[in-house]
Amino acid sequence: MSDALDAVEQIADREERVKAQSRIMAEQIRRNKSWSADRTALIRELWDDGDGLSYRQIADRLQIKLSTVQDVFRGYKGSGTARPKKTAEPSE
Repeated sequence: MSDALDAVEQIADREERVKAQSRIMAEQIRRNKSWSADRTALIRELWDDGDGLSYRQIADRLQIKLSTVQDVFRGYKGSGTARPKKTAEPSE
């Protein structure tokens, strides 16, 4: 995959290069939802399985961040900006 992306970056004609980059970015957006759902389902399966793995073991096995695994179980989706904000404790 990296070779294909490198090839796009080597397109000499700037306009053609940008067109190719735009097509790739659009295709990525189209696939993100289904790929994310697939990843979420596998994370839950690995955790729910008979001898369920720990969050850290799942992250290591799938080569993803521990926080990504934690986010699945917290119900967070999307960027960190969409997460609920911590509420401040009332001062006494």
